[in-house]
Amino acid sequence: MLIVRIPAEGIEDFRAYEDAVLPLLPEFNGRLERRLRNPDGTIEMHIISFASDADFENYRNDPRRITQVRLLEKSSAKLELLSMANVP
Repeated sequence: MLIVRIPAEGIEDFRAYEDAVLPLLPEFNGRLERRLRNPDGTIEMHIISFASDADFENYRNDPRRITQVRLLEKSSAKLELLSMANVP
């Protein structure tokens, strides 16, 4: 799960970053299960799954994603990444 807190002035850059990197997920056996956003767009939560930890690392290290990190940095978004598992 990813929790993102975005300053109002960074929303446009954060969304541009997401538009560039989220389409890469399927190439790395990743899936955006759910994406939630508060009304003013300053908080987002993503539930993303990968087939394996290696797939997740390959996604994070992909040069196309890395080149977009400047947009994420420019947005000044604060990310909290939590590793979660399904509970029966």
